[in-house]
Amino acid sequence: MSTAKKDYKRVTVKSLVEMKANGEKISMLTAYDYTMAKIVDGAGVDVILVGDSASNVMAGHETTLPITLDQMIYHASSVIRAIHRALIVVDLPFGSYQSDPKEALRSAIRIMKESGGHAVKLEGGKEIKESIKRILNAGIPVMGHLGLTPQSIYKFGTYTVRAKEEAEAQKLKEDALMLEKAGCFAIVLEKVPAKLAKEVAESLTIPIIGIGAGNGVDGQVLVTHDMLGMTHEFNPRFLRRYLDLYTEMTNAFKQYVTDVKAVDFPNDSEQY
Repeated sequence: MSTAKKDYKRVTVKSLVEMKANGEKISMLTAYDYTMAKIVDGAGVDVILVGDSASNVMAGHETTLPITLDQMIYHASSVIRAIHRALIVVDLPFGSYQSDPKEALRSAIRIMKESGGHAVKLEGGKEIKESIKRILNAGIPVMGHLGLTPQSIYKFGTYTVRAKEEAEAQKLKEDALMLEKAGCFAIVLEKVPAKLAKEVAESLTIPIIGIGAGNGVDGQVLVTHDMLGMTHEFNPRFLRRYLDLYTEMTNAFKQYVTDVKAVDFPNDSEQY
């Protein structure tokens, strides 16, 4: 297997499958606004997820459930205007696809037409198979999401690791195969045992993107605000903080307050 890195001027769903085939790991981060997306894209991240985690990160909700389709379209539109290289995947929010395949298709079409996104992501396995098929039949690329599925938090009752027991692990493997056969171009596996995630990645031809799923998968995704250390109360094992922006920003804001009150800002060179 070759590990040579190909230079992709634009990343597409086909690019991700090629990356897996060539042994190149896939990088994926979240973004919800123009400014952050421009920086993330410029850094060479392969996939930007406009996640329903915006419900937590941007709006302060406890779960991902409250965010609406209109709000997801707003965030995705902002991100699309910033990017030149990355593939943009947009979460279908809770309530926009689970109960009715026709509604799922309408929701996906709205995202694609009104935001300009490149693909959508749905949580779940065989229970949403018809919704996935309906969306795919319309020519819209779909990324799956298995393991811990935050939109089902009240069903699970906890954010702990999923598929530790044999029955749930077997269902996850069956769902992953079903998603590949249905035509999904990739699957996110969230908070599952590393051994299981590696097994799934090796058994499928489509890429498996992990978050809390070990390093045996085909790529990794993190919430950008978490890996930058802008959030500081959230400390799962899988999170690596590359910066401590919470502290850096707090200190900068405090210094600004001090400078304003001391009439140190603006100084002579900062005036007209």
